[in-house]
Amino acid sequence: MDATEVAPMNVQPNAASPPLTPAAQAGVDLATHLERVRAHRSELHESLAAVVLALEAPIARGGMWRERVRAALAELAHDFEDHVALTESPGGLYDRLRHDAPRLSGPVDRLAAEHRELHAAIHGYLAVLEHGGTLADLPVFREELTVLAGRLVRHRQKGGDLVYEAYDVDLGGSD
Repeated sequence: MDATEVAPMNVQPNAASPPLTPAAQAGVDLATHLERVRAHRSELHESLAAVVLALEAPIARGGMWRERVRAALAELAHDFEDHVALTESPGGLYDRLRHDAPRLSGPVDRLAAEHRELHAAIHGYLAVLEHGGTLADLPVFREELTVLAGRLVRHRQKGGDLVYEAYDVDLGGSD
């Protein structure tokens, strides 16, 4: 064969790929799981943004303001429950972090504790809105929900920081 000829490649069409090693499979599984986390993170961001937008509307609209905030908060409650399931379920993100980066177990435990506090707060405010509780001071109620939204933003930030510290993967800040 001279320099201008190309050696034929021994490629068989439809040849089966060799099986992945356990380490390679774990990497694929982690990548797939982190992609689910990233997608859900975006949904949680959107529902949180909807709550903030609803809170910004004029309180003078009374019932309309209240219904808008209730609807946005109900969606946030649903997305937050999905977030807890995705992170805390067996084999979920927190199990993976504890296994892959044991040094981060303390911060992971703190995030799980925040889940219980945030869940109680979200559902407490939602109950007031859904069951017609008296909101004698709407500006105070709005301020409390705004503080809760800030806590949720910080919770997302801490979770993103942990994933980055463990895997050097940026989950994204605003989406």
